[in-house]
Amino acid sequence: MAKVKYKYNPQSLSFDRIKMSFRERFLRFMAYFTGSVILALLYGSIFTYLFDSPEEKVLKRENEQMKLQYELLSKDLEKVEKVLAHLQETDDNLYRTIFEAEPISTSLREGGIGGVNRYEELEGYDNSGIVIETAMRLDKIKKKTYVQSRSFDELISLASEKEEMLRSIPAIMPISNKDLTRTASGWGYRIHPIYKIRRFHYGMDFTAPTGTEVYSTGDGTIAGIKSSKRGLGNHIIIDHGFGYQTVYAHLDRFNKLRVGQKVKRGDVIGFVGSTGLSTAPHLHYEVHLNGKKVDPVNYYFNDLSPEEYERMIELSMRSGQSFD
Repeated sequence: MAKVKYKYNPQSLSFDRIKMSFRERFLRFMAYFTGSVILALLYGSIFTYLFDSPEEKVLKRENEQMKLQYELLSKDLEKVEKVLAHLQETDDNLYRTIFEAEPISTSLREGGIGGVNRYEELEGYDNSGIVIETAMRLDKIKKKTYVQSRSFDELISLASEKEEMLRSIPAIMPISNKDLTRTASGWGYRIHPIYKIRRFHYGMDFTAPTGTEVYSTGDGTIAGIKSSKRGLGNHIIIDHGFGYQTVYAHLDRFNKLRVGQKVKRGDVIGFVGSTGLSTAPHLHYEVHLNGKKVDPVNYYFNDLSPEEYERMIELSMRSGQSFD
């Protein structure tokens, strides 16, 4: 029941009942209504700020799970990056060194992803930072993996060539010389046996009886068979590829060879003699690399143990007279 209000009338010395007009009642109603709405909005805002709605709770749980998944993914990416870095280091410092290949440049491995902004569609969200960072790391890993894959393809090709190269390098002595007693004169300045002057001896001499077998020191192709009574006398030139050639001089005779014929390491190509400028039966042996004569003693690693190799160097360095 609505309260009835009265107002004291001093003239009639009585209380008169107050009657409100429609306008006054309407304004009062609106005031109450507006106040109620404001209070409701205020309470609603405070409640919304302090408490999450069911939908918000679900979204927050999903966000937390997503952050957790990105953190786990980040750890997995870190492991992948470490493995990839190890592969790159091994590739540059071991594999490519073995195959005498240049290391891949850091700029090629670490090069960025060019072009327009690839992550524009990922911007503008609460978690854009972590999402974009992860996407960038993935792109870098993919690029590094591609570069490393191409490097391994190159190494496979180099390995195939290296196998052929290892068969072709002149890596044994040209005559049977296990006891090293046939080592006569090595690389360096020697007294010429005929001219009796000091001259540089570009090769190695092995003494042996006439008719001793002479072997090809590596796989190759017969590039030259020359008979002569001067200089190197009867001699054979073998092209091993990869910049290597070998010369076998002062031979007594050849072993049924022809220019262009393929030979294997250890094949008998001729026989020791004393043709040309020679003072006694021996084999003069030379190794050429990229057109330059090099010391043959450095290429006997398939024949000699470390101790025998040291002994060979000692014998080859003895000063004195050469046989040609």
